[in-house]
Amino acid sequence: MEQWAPHTVTTRELVDPAPVAALAALFDDGLPAPLPGDDLPPLWHWVALPRWPVSSELGNDGHPARGTFLPPVDLPRRMFAGGEVTFHAPLKIGATVRRESTVDSVTEKSGRSGRLVIVVVRTRLSTEDGALCVEERQDLIYRDRGTSAEPKPADFDPVGAPFRRAEAGTWDFATDPTLLMRFSAATANPHRIHYDWPYATRAEGYPGLVVHGPLMSLALAETLRLDHPGARVKRLSHRNNAPLFCGEPAQLRAEAGQLGLFGPGGVPAGPRTSLEVELYEEGTPHA
Repeated sequence: MEQWAPHTVTTRELVDPAPVAALAALFDDGLPAPLPGDDLPPLWHWVALPRWPVSSELGNDGHPARGTFLPPVDLPRRMFAGGEVTFHAPLKIGATVRRESTVDSVTEKSGRSGRLVIVVVRTRLSTEDGALCVEERQDLIYRDRGTSAEPKPADFDPVGAPFRRAEAGTWDFATDPTLLMRFSAATANPHRIHYDWPYATRAEGYPGLVVHGPLMSLALAETLRLDHPGARVKRLSHRNNAPLFCGEPAQLRAEAGQLGLFGPGGVPAGPRTSLEVELYEEGTPHA
């Protein structure tokens, strides 16, 4: 990484109503679709501010080639490991915002699975007159390819709406390749592990298509809107502990401000994704 140095990228971007409508249609959870002029729900800026890379800048994995904004890490697997988001004021759908992003740190470590690199990206979203709305830290992890067990079949039946109420505080969450493809399109995410089954299983050694880390975090955040309409999120910390693969049974559970997405092993196996939420007190005015 001798030729590379971190730098800040500043852009003006539209809080785009089209991908917001696409995510609302994908979730199909009975809530009204957010409209232009409405407050953007928590974490939906991952969808509302899409940035498609030009084709000539893509790497073999479908992501933009490393060595421009992100460092030229030579490990093949890229994972969205978690982060934290602070909401100072709501983003309005249809508004134009200023985005400032920078790579905060690049750390190389050795883990149980071998060498890994942790890249921390920080982003600030502000209104055109300079009022800060969102501060975010994202943790990206790069690893070597895995050695997969027998790959899972690539064919799935459509699952319909991904959210199904199981009991109070618990939702079943279902995925299929069509859901993953639609989320990739809504978030401008060309990473091949989410839609290219031969690449995911043969090149990167996964047992099947990988459910997006942001999709798992967003699904947990959506249960807040489903179970606590009107609640205003102040801070949200998310962590992806283990991957979920397309078609695996999963549940979203909420207990005392902590939410977890659990895979086939259930609660004893621990959450695949966890979310800690801090809410504004009722009656607190918007900034």
